[in-house]
Amino acid sequence: MTDDKLGVVIVGTGFGCLTHLPAFRDAGFEVRALVGRDPEKTAARAERFGVPHALTSLSEALALDGVDAVSVATPPHTHRDIVVQAVEAGKHVVCEKPFAADLGEARQMLAAAEKAGVVHMLGTEFRWSTSQALLARLIAQGAVGTPRLATWLLHIPVLAGPDAGIPEWWGRAEDGGGWLGAHATHWIDQIRYTLGEFEGVSAGLPIVSDRPGQTAEDTFNIRFRTVDGVEGSLQSSAGVYGPPLMITRVAGTHGSAWVEFEDVYVGDAQGDRKVEVPEDLANPAPEPPPGDLLHTAYDLLHCMGIDRAPYARLAGAFRDRILGREVPADPPVATFADGVAGQAVMDAVRRSAAESAWVAVEPV
Repeated sequence: MTDDKLGVVIVGTGFGCLTHLPAFRDAGFEVRALVGRDPEKTAARAERFGVPHALTSLSEALALDGVDAVSVATPPHTHRDIVVQAVEAGKHVVCEKPFAADLGEARQMLAAAEKAGVVHMLGTEFRWSTSQALLARLIAQGAVGTPRLATWLLHIPVLAGPDAGIPEWWGRAEDGGGWLGAHATHWIDQIRYTLGEFEGVSAGLPIVSDRPGQTAEDTFNIRFRTVDGVEGSLQSSAGVYGPPLMITRVAGTHGSAWVEFEDVYVGDAQGDRKVEVPEDLANPAPEPPPGDLLHTAYDLLHCMGIDRAPYARLAGAFRDRILGREVPADPPVATFADGVAGQAVMDAVRRSAAESAWVAVEPV
């Protein structure tokens, strides 16, 4: 098997076309087919991106010659059935986050992938984001001493107001929609591999900006503690008016490290300083997707193209693992095992919000 023989099927015509498709091509894959629910939309987007097969049947896609892998970019309540079918067909799989509808489904997907003996990875592309990767490396190197306090905060107005367009599934809690799955999953993953596993959470999942028929939250507010004793908070809303507000900061016994846009800083007794980006963590400039494909406010979350370069690096690690090559340990690859661990945190957050109580995260 050689790089030019690796073929991938993209399942999902939204984020699948905006990010997965170009990123997998950047990593040297040949996109063999695009699978979607709407035959006309799927055909149009396959033609637009030069994909030879536009299908509504995953079975047909898996039966094509030269298909080695599947990339799943569909709503979370559909992941289990797609992933299990793909791995049972012997295909390597990248699955988007949020990984599953609940912890039980997540465990089924991991078990199926391990039984099939295929390469499995989770779509946590921001592990390869320059600022996130550099922050994690600095903390691992002891730049702040022993981490004690962590703060993640993001307010953006992208879904503020009743006219902000979102996909139907995204507005339904029962389909795994909402801002918790869309955004908190990235932060939960970052904390897990940077600061350790979660011990417990206390959370609220409000809707700040009312939209008719929406049952999924547009905001989350999570207090957490890790098994290593780090106390922290995660707060984000996509439904608030006003200018964006962003804080990413970890404080420890000897100093603090934080992110300002894409720059990372360290502060300690010697003062504050910007940290230079190592060559191995540098990414090319963002490349926005075609503007005519951005139809809703939800689509505009990807309008800057900041996820393409990190996703191409994720796809490159996926390629190398399939080919049996050595993959750098930093940033670490996220597998379905990470999907299970992250889902345990997500389930605890939802239970905490429902019960207005501190909830222990189930060990996995």
